[in-house]
Formats: sequence, structure tokens, C-alpha cells
Amino acid sequence: MKCPFCKTGETGVIETRAWDDGTVIWRRRECHDCDRRFSTYERMEMEPLVVVKKDGTREIFSREKLLAGVFSACKKTKIPLETLEQFISSIERTFRDEGRREIPSIDIGKEVLAGLKLMDPVAYIRFASVYNELDSVDSFRELLSDFGEEK
Repeated sequence: MKCPFCKTGETGVIETRAWDDGTVIWRRRECHDCDRRFSTYERMEMEPLVVVKKDGTREIFSREKLLAGVFSACKKTKIPLETLEQFISSIERTFRDEGRREIPSIDIGKEVLAGLKLMDPVAYIRFASVYNELDSVDSFRELLSDFGEEK
């Protein structure tokens, strides 16, 4: 494995852990030349999931893109990044376990909203406002009133 800092190929593994129900291997590595440390993640290669967008276009599912969106909604909350990564993995695993290869983006959004509602109400509102394309104060009031009634 190349060092991301000095680009040498002389690195060694100093710690290894199974992560995400054993589907990911996390490794802590150290460069023998510059002595800096970095982490790598090894995932099983699986058939790609395809996301069907609202306009009918298709694109390959990107956990990084989904994580970025969820992370943005969770800014200034106390939810650790590791929890968000596990949350994204559970959403991906749910669709894979169902045997689905094409997933409508609306289904992904619903899964994210359901999880965020349990994790943090502010993150839920932030994500819902973008996901539902809220564009008026009244639509925000409606979202907030629906959230309050369900609690």
C-alpha cells in the first residue's frame, strides 16, 4: 500500500479490525519512510446498485455521495462520523438483502429520513427540507407540525 503522504510503497499494518458486521476490514498503517500513519478500508466488491433519480436518469449508487448529504444534515450535532458511516452501510445492506439492483432515489430518501428521525430531530428537519424541496415558511411549518404530532 502506498503512503498517501510521501508516496513510498514501504508501509506496514499496525492494527486490523473487522467493521460493519465483518464486511469491511479497517487497517491502521504506518509508513516506514516518513513514519506517518493512515487508515485504509477494504470492502467486498459487489455488483453495483443503480439509483433511479426522480427524472428517470440512472447512476451508480455512491455511498460517499449519500454520506456527504447525511453528514451535511448532521453538522453541529453530536452524531459521530462512525455512526453515520454505519447508518449508510445499513441502508445499502438493506437494499442488497432485498435483492434489488435498481433503487428509486425516493426509497433511499425515505430510509435516510426514517433513520435521522430516530437519531436527531434537527438533522431530520435539515435533510427533509432539502429532500422535500421545501420552498416556503408554510411548508416548513407543515413539516414541523407533522414531526411534533408523531412524537
